[in-house]
Formats: sequence, C-alpha cells, structure tokens
Amino acid sequence: MNLLLFLHLLGAIIFLGNIITAAFWKIRADIKGNPTFIHNTVKNVMLADFIFTLPGLLIIIITGSLMAAQAGYSMSGFNWLTLSMILFSLSGILWLTVLLPIQRSMIRRSAESIKDGIISKAYRKASLYWAIFGITTTLFPVVILYFMITKGF
Repeated sequence: MNLLLFLHLLGAIIFLGNIITAAFWKIRADIKGNPTFIHNTVKNVMLADFIFTLPGLLIIIITGSLMAAQAGYSMSGFNWLTLSMILFSLSGILWLTVLLPIQRSMIRRSAESIKDGIISKAYRKASLYWAIFGITTTLFPVVILYFMITKGF
C-alpha cells in the first residue's frame, strides 16, 4: 500500500504541477507578445501534456483504483470517491474534447502570427477559450485533491 500511495502522490504532483506550470508559461508568453516565443511556448505546452500530464493521469487512475479496491471503498452511492471520479472524468473529457483542439488551434494560429509579425485575433480568441476551459479543468483536480486528503463524506 505504501508504494501505491507514493506512486499515486507522485502522479498527482506530476499531473497538477504540469497543468499549473504550463498555464504560467503560456500566460507569460502571451504577455510578452512575441509571436515566435508564443508559438514555441504553445508547442511546448502541448508536448508537456503528453510527457507529464498524460502519464501523471495514468498513474493516478491505476494507483487510485488499486488503492480503493484494496481499502474496500465503495464505488456505489455518492461519496467523496465517486464525486472525485466524476470530477476527474469531467476534467478528462474537457481536456480531450475542448483543450487539446484549442491547443492545436493555438499552435496553428501562432505559426500564422509569426509570418504576419503580429498576434492574430484568431490566436487571441483561442487563447481566451483555453484560459476559460483551462481554469475549469484545473479547478476540478484541485477539488479532488481536497477530497482525497479529507475523505470528507
């Protein structure tokens, strides 16, 4: 159980750490306003998702499921664990169906901005949507972290 808990916490740190850090670098790039810097940053945000966020996610799911089974937690009814699973699923769905396509759009739009030398309105619009949905998909795991620590209900 201790190894599973360690791996679970490691997965959570990698997952949440990358989400928060990626947002920080993306916001900094947007503030700087340099099209080449923005383009490189949004490409690296996408890369970091596949190198850190996705493996962290898989580690969390696998170790969490194993620990819940070993501890005999019920997956039926409404409790902190089932709510956490619902929020985690919603976060994943938003990431796959909304954020990843927006990130691809930001990469394309930022490449176009390099050619034009100015940040396009299309990039700014995609960036705004990324921020809105990104905040949501980040808040869900933070709430889940709270539930995992407190096991409140």
